[in-house]
Amino acid sequence: MAELRHRGATDKEPQHQNLEDKGSETEGKERDGASDNETKSDSGVPEVPVSADDTPEVLNKALSGLSSRWKNWWVRGILTLAMISFFFIIIYLGPMVLMMIVLCVQIKCFHEIITIGYSVYHSYHLPWFRTLSWYFLLCVNYFFYGETVADYFSTLVEREDSLRILSKYHRFISFALYLTGFCMFVLSLVKKHYRLQFYMFGWTHVTLLIVVTQSHLIIHNLFEGMIWFIVPISCVICNDIMAYMFGFFFGRTPLIKLSPKKTWEGFIGGFFSTVVFGILLSYVMSGYRFFVCPVEFNNDSNSFTVYCEPSELFQLQDYGLPPVLQSITGWTTVKLYPFQIHSIALSAFASIMGPFGGFFASGFKRAFKIKDFANTIPGHGGIMDRFDCQYLMATFVNVYIASFIRGPNPSKVIQQLLALRPDQQLHIFNSLKAHLTEKGLLPALEAAA
Repeated sequence: MAELRHRGATDKEPQHQNLEDKGSETEGKERDGASDNETKSDSGVPEVPVSADDTPEVLNKALSGLSSRWKNWWVRGILTLAMISFFFIIIYLGPMVLMMIVLCVQIKCFHEIITIGYSVYHSYHLPWFRTLSWYFLLCVNYFFYGETVADYFSTLVEREDSLRILSKYHRFISFALYLTGFCMFVLSLVKKHYRLQFYMFGWTHVTLLIVVTQSHLIIHNLFEGMIWFIVPISCVICNDIMAYMFGFFFGRTPLIKLSPKKTWEGFIGGFFSTVVFGILLSYVMSGYRFFVCPVEFNNDSNSFTVYCEPSELFQLQDYGLPPVLQSITGWTTVKLYPFQIHSIALSAFASIMGPFGGFFASGFKRAFKIKDFANTIPGHGGIMDRFDCQYLMATFVNVYIASFIRGPNPSKVIQQLLALRPDQQLHIFNSLKAHLTEKGLLPALEAAA
């Protein structure tokens, strides 16, 4: 009996083990099925054709003896110096050229993202959609640049009858233009391609939100003074270069899976380098009116002017040092421009939050199995690859200026006052006069006059 019991127990164990094996096989099949589904879903994403090596033949011959790692380092370095030199040239040419460059960069970035959409979804055959994408770009630019003209060129608008009419009904005209494109899209819908057409409709509008809106904010920052344009852009460039250098030579610890080449060493090195660079660059630029004065339109010469009396933000002031620094340096105070304090916030954002724009772009490219947005710049990819962090930085600078630097725009307030009826203007005049008299400012102003 004991022997039979032992045999029964030994017989049950294999049966139980077989059930476990079958269960584990079932679980394994389910997991394999899930992984297969994931693979299928990933493989279902159409791939954009990989562009060929676009490195100039001269560089290929000169660097042929180097490994691919060092060859890429030299190509990126040479092209980076070329782009920085071009950046200096357009700064020298003035704000008008800078605005034109921003517009050209915006159009090129839009073209790169829309082209990826066409390639991914094979939407070249969709009726009217390429035309509609560019039409929507035109409509959005008309709206934003019209708002800019109304804000910063109010005297010119009031002087020209045609501009005054366009300014008065600007938003209605912009909405009518967009509504026309919307109706054209609805009329272009084809039964077999509904889903694909709505994919591309959403793709176009998200691209407009990311590219056109941010470039409009860059131009607004430029009007506040070229220093608000140059310092943030330069901080992003510095962080990009120094993070690459620190990561190239010292990088060991991966930072984020979306960008396997990014390292903590590069991230930290880029942060400290960018903060120091921002403080030094701000000190140099704060001493020149060309950089610190708001960009204004001169009606007499019909040109942009950047001459003014610098505000307190760009005048040297004494700041007391903490006791620890006093014991190290032997100084009790130090002379700084107030803008240098603000530059620390700009540099910190450029090196901490700015890279997330690059991570976002990396995730986007990984989703569609592409290395770069385009092959415009050898070693760097497309224009969008270079400006993915700049757009996020532009939004921060615009919000920072509106929150901590300036109040309402006087030109816009005057324009709104001039649009009121005479009795409303008179009421505001009397209210303002009473307010200034109560503050004791009006008699002083009359005596000065």
